[in-house]
Amino acid sequence: MPDASGVADAPAPASLPAVVGVLGGGRMGAGIAHAFLLAGVRVHVVERDAGAAAQARSRVETALGRSAARGGTVPDADTLALGTDLAAFAGAGLVVEAVPEDRALKLDALRRIEEVVDEDAVVASNTSSISIDALAASLAHPERFLGLHFFNPVPSSALVEVVTGARTHPGVVDSATRWVEAIGKAAVVVRDAPGFASSRLGVALGLEAIRMLEEGVASARDIDTAMELGYRHPMGPLRTTDVVGLDVRLGIAEELERAFGARFTPPALLRQLVAEGHLGRKTGRGFYEWSEG
Repeated sequence: MPDASGVADAPAPASLPAVVGVLGGGRMGAGIAHAFLLAGVRVHVVERDAGAAAQARSRVETALGRSAARGGTVPDADTLALGTDLAAFAGAGLVVEAVPEDRALKLDALRRIEEVVDEDAVVASNTSSISIDALAASLAHPERFLGLHFFNPVPSSALVEVVTGARTHPGVVDSATRWVEAIGKAAVVVRDAPGFASSRLGVALGLEAIRMLEEGVASARDIDTAMELGYRHPMGPLRTTDVVGLDVRLGIAEELERAFGARFTPPALLRQLVAEGHLGRKTGRGFYEWSEG
């Protein structure tokens, strides 16, 4: 409930919410759902139609199966619910928007989430580059909104950026940080800025690697090996781009170009590969050939 200042009280941060909602069941949304399910939380995933919901269930169940094969404890089947009605988010303590990285799409998604959630629910965006303050501007309760930037692939990625907007309640930041840690991830808190910390640095390196490939400086494999062995990066920038998705990297680069200018202008090779449908691991080809999407 709002206090006398008009700012909503923050939810108690001591434990995870009993129910978490995820809007969007693609790779990222399914990964986020998987992370909370393993922590014992009931998760509601909402997709645009029944076919997309079925695909989302398959993604989540595949991830859970891999966890079980590694000896992990798999939750009961009834802790995961999938559907197409946002009313399922009523009663959730946290709802994470995980739709594609498109500003208009996210603005619409967040407005629709806010219409159905309880007044003490925390609403988060999984955006990797769009300003949290820009997204919050259309919300009635920006004080309960922040960014939770999970990384792809979510099951094996340890990091989550907790991105604070100018009007995010400090208690919400505290709760979100504790929740991230409770699902076994490491939280870094960053102020809202274009590209936050990880995307801004990661995309800068990735774009330069693509330019080097365009110029014939070295092969994709050798560029990556130079960073893996010379700088101890676990994965080179071009292979990372394939894993993230060339279309995702292009969208982030365009967002950063608007903010910072020509230093983030996407290379022609990146635009060409995206136009041809070569998006990386998810399509079987990017800077590398992949045996599965």
